[in-house]
Amino acid sequence: MSLIGVEKQRLTIGELRLVSGATLPQVTLAFETYGRLAAGGRNAILVTHGYTSSAHAAGRYGAADPQPGWWDGVIGPGKAIDTDRFFVVCSNMLGSSYGSTGPASINARTGRPYGPDFPEIELADIVAAQRLLLKALGVTHLIAVAGVSYGGFQAFQWGVSFPDFVDGLCAVCSAPQGRGPDTVAQTTAALAADPHWNGGRYYDTGGVFETMRALRSQTLSRYGYRESLAERFPDPAARDAELQRLAADWASEFDANSLLTLGRAAARFDVTAEFSRLRAKVLYVLSATDKLFPPALAPEVMAKLRASGVDAEYAALESTHGHVASSSEPDKWAPALRRFLARVSATARS
Repeated sequence: MSLIGVEKQRLTIGELRLVSGATLPQVTLAFETYGRLAAGGRNAILVTHGYTSSAHAAGRYGAADPQPGWWDGVIGPGKAIDTDRFFVVCSNMLGSSYGSTGPASINARTGRPYGPDFPEIELADIVAAQRLLLKALGVTHLIAVAGVSYGGFQAFQWGVSFPDFVDGLCAVCSAPQGRGPDTVAQTTAALAADPHWNGGRYYDTGGVFETMRALRSQTLSRYGYRESLAERFPDPAARDAELQRLAADWASEFDANSLLTLGRAAARFDVTAEFSRLRAKVLYVLSATDKLFPPALAPEVMAKLRASGVDAEYAALESTHGHVASSSEPDKWAPALRRFLARVSATARS
């Protein structure tokens, strides 16, 4: 069963001092919540989204916008992340493009979008902003942080930044360190070649839609979207048309400067040397056909976690859907998530 009538929410959490020493005034985060917060505020799970996704993790807004959230298969009444038991929060990342403060936001000092002047942020800053949001919502402790891809980066960072605030970390199709700077350099070069780029100040020059659409099409193909669309679109031409439609829809919404801001933060991300700080149990899930975070990563990551004394378990997601398998085939890994949350919850109560 899917949640109906989910609402988009926004909250201004105030000033945020960044790892760099810069300060962002009046930071706002977009978010959604599912379920009810218990008295004492300790039944919460934070769900963290991927690189270019949004806070719409579960349910549907209504008849006018029936698109389910990206993890609707695992979040809801009776599902692995059971909203009859847990209060679930999904926050749009600081620096992103779906309602949170980011490069397209207005810089109060200039009255214009920050654009390329938006300060550099780190995963620790993204997590610190989420911590302030949770405090404002009355959450006093997290049962778990669960996220996919870039959301997995956030889960690991949560365990390092706030080790006593969270009992479990679930990182799916992800890793405890980001990819190198090559991807960001390629994206930067592609955007710089757009005639409307204007050094990243393209808000008044017609935008960079075509370049963003092309980048998204390449990304969706690499993520395994063609395979995940095969059941609904058995005809290859129809499948390609749907992929191009998805790419165009995203390119009309997502800010190119956000793509670079978050990409640079991911390239710098690495908490493997800080595993000794982790107090939470860890569930690590990788898809058999994921080209971004292949299963070959698992032995080294698991060995480092266990060498640091972390209670960690690994679950293989057997799917042909690559990087998007956790969303497109939730039943293939939801049982592992359900068991993990039951174990974490039991430990938290004892």
